[in-house]
Amino acid sequence: MNKRWVNRPAGSNWGEFGPDDQRGRMNYVTREKVLQGVAEVKEGITFCLSLPLDYPGGNVMNPRRHPPRLAATLRDGRGAGAQNFCYALENDTPGVTDVVCDDVVLLTLQYSSQWDSFAHIGSRFDADGDGKVEIVFYNGFRAGEDVVPAPERKDGEPWARYEGTHARALGIANLAEHGAQGRGVMIDLHHHFKRERKPVGYDELMRVLEKDKVAIEKGDMVCLYTGFADVILELAKRPDPKLLHGTCSGLDGRDPKLLQWVSDSGLACLIADNYAVELIPTSLTNPKPHAAMPLHEHCLFKNGIHLGEMFYLTELARWLREHRRSRFLLTAPPLRLPGAVGSPPAAVATV
Repeated sequence: MNKRWVNRPAGSNWGEFGPDDQRGRMNYVTREKVLQGVAEVKEGITFCLSLPLDYPGGNVMNPRRHPPRLAATLRDGRGAGAQNFCYALENDTPGVTDVVCDDVVLLTLQYSSQWDSFAHIGSRFDADGDGKVEIVFYNGFRAGEDVVPAPERKDGEPWARYEGTHARALGIANLAEHGAQGRGVMIDLHHHFKRERKPVGYDELMRVLEKDKVAIEKGDMVCLYTGFADVILELAKRPDPKLLHGTCSGLDGRDPKLLQWVSDSGLACLIADNYAVELIPTSLTNPKPHAAMPLHEHCLFKNGIHLGEMFYLTELARWLREHRRSRFLLTAPPLRLPGAVGSPPAAVATV
C-alpha cells in the first residue's frame, strides 16, 4: 500500500514514478529528450524568454503580488552603493581603489515570468479513504507535514512582517535540480485568434495543431504563444485591469477533452505567455465542490505537470513561424531556492 494515500484522485498519475516522486512528468525529460532538443539547434540563435521582473507593474493583476524592491546591502549601517561603499572601504584601508556594489531584493517569486511548483496548488481530497478530506498535494504529500507555514521571524529580522509557505517537499528547487532543459514545442495561438479573449478547448487546439503541422510527443515542453505578454509590455508598467482580464486566448480548463489530451499527450510541462496558462472563468458554474482553476488542479495536483506563466515568447514564436519550425532547445531552470513554491525562470530558447 502507498504510504501516503489509499485513494488517488480520478484522472491522476499518483504513484506512476514511485511513492516519493517530486518531479512528476519532468521524469519524461530524459537524456534522450535533451538530445532531441539539442538536435533542433541549427542556427545558434538564442531568445530570452523572460519578461523584465518588474513587469507587469503595480499589483492590479494580483493584489497579493508586488513588484520587486531592490536596495543596497548595509555595511556599518550605510548602503553598499558605489559612493557609500567606496567611503567604507577607504575607512577600512586608506588608499584602496576598489568600487563595490552589493544588492538585496524583496522578490515576489510569482509576480512576473514564473514557474509553478507542485506545492503551489493542492486540494481538499479524501486521500486516506476514511470519508474525511485532507489538504493534500501531488502524490499525496500533506499540508502541515510536507508543505508548512514558513518559519516565524523575530522583530528586527529582515522582512519580519512577511509570512508564507515552506515546501519541505514539492518545492521549485526540484525542477531546478532536474535542469529544466529539453525539447520545446511552440503552439502559436496568437496567429489564429489574435488578441481575442478566447478559451481554447480540445477541438480548437486540434485544429491549430493540424493547420500548423505541430506534433507533440512524450516528454516535450509545450509553449503557448497568445500575445498576452506583448500587452503587458505595451502598458509600460501601468496595467489596465479591464484590458488585461479581457484579452488574448488561453486554454479552456473546463473542457474535459482538453484535460484528457494533456494527460494522453505525454507533455512534460505547459508554458504560456499569459497569466495562468488557462483562462480563469469569470463565473463558476460547475457543481460544487470543484476547482476554480481546473487546469491547475489537473496539472499541478493530479499529474505533476509544471506550469510556466507569463513567459516572453513573442520573438521566438515569430522566428519559428517565419522559418516554418515549431521545435527548439528550451533551457528554463528556476531558482534553486529550497522551500519556495514558485520562481522566475532563467529561460532561453536556442534554434
